[in-house]
Amino acid sequence: MARSRWFWRIAFLSIPLLLYLVIVVGPLLYSFFFSLTDWNGFSYDFNFVGLENFGKIFVDPLFGGAIKNTVIWMIAALTIPTLGGLALALALQTQLRGARLFKSLFYLPICLSLVVVGQIWIWIYQPRWGLLNLTLDSAGLFDVSRAWLASPETALASVIVAWGWQQTGLAMVIFLAGLTSVPTELLEAAQIDGANYRQSLLRVVIPLLQPATVVVIALAVINSLKSFDIVYIMTGGGPFHSSDTLAMMMYNESFKKYFMGYGSAISVVLFLIALVLIAFYFRQVRALENLYD
Repeated sequence: MARSRWFWRIAFLSIPLLLYLVIVVGPLLYSFFFSLTDWNGFSYDFNFVGLENFGKIFVDPLFGGAIKNTVIWMIAALTIPTLGGLALALALQTQLRGARLFKSLFYLPICLSLVVVGQIWIWIYQPRWGLLNLTLDSAGLFDVSRAWLASPETALASVIVAWGWQQTGLAMVIFLAGLTSVPTELLEAAQIDGANYRQSLLRVVIPLLQPATVVVIALAVINSLKSFDIVYIMTGGGPFHSSDTLAMMMYNESFKKYFMGYGSAISVVLFLIALVLIAFYFRQVRALENLYD
């Protein structure tokens, strides 16, 4: 009986495990292998070049720009969803009239594909009839209006704003869940001790939201490393590589320039960065578990 139970357990697990190996682990290993070659993505003939692709990374100015943009994106991921989601959660947690409707409206963008989000914001940024420029012109700010996605100075920031608009809804929901776990007794005790709203927020609520904050920051940073689809739709990494991220550069090198070996090397670097961040996240989660045990 025990053997039969183990047999069926292994049988049911073998299919998803096999799919995981084929779909996830297989391409990952292929990326590591091709990062050591000069494969162009088409020919069966390729040469083993060792670490040459990785050496090229450190002298490529485009890679330096992509790293800088990725770091900027990660910093924005630490601030925009976290602060925006917390502010919305605190505002909607109160007995505000129509709070449920506002919660649904703010959460709606996370249900949309980043491709759809990108297209919506392309229309908003449209130079002639876009909502942003029409609003600025109606306010008399004609000098501020511009082609937001066509300017190297504003392209990256414009895409980050569109991405942050979507991610803020998810952060809001996580913070709302965290706020429900804040004991009302502590807030009442703080009020009895003479604490005002700001003091209660800074000294009671926010410290108790630390687990939710860790989750929000981790999800936002990890999602920022995967920022390909919205960049591809809105700018394609341009103009003049001003909005290139590591994910976007990996795509351009692999599937536009057909330097599959070099693109694979970039993907390996991106994977290692994500691995470090994920390890840091689990370390923080473990520390929180030890704190609350």
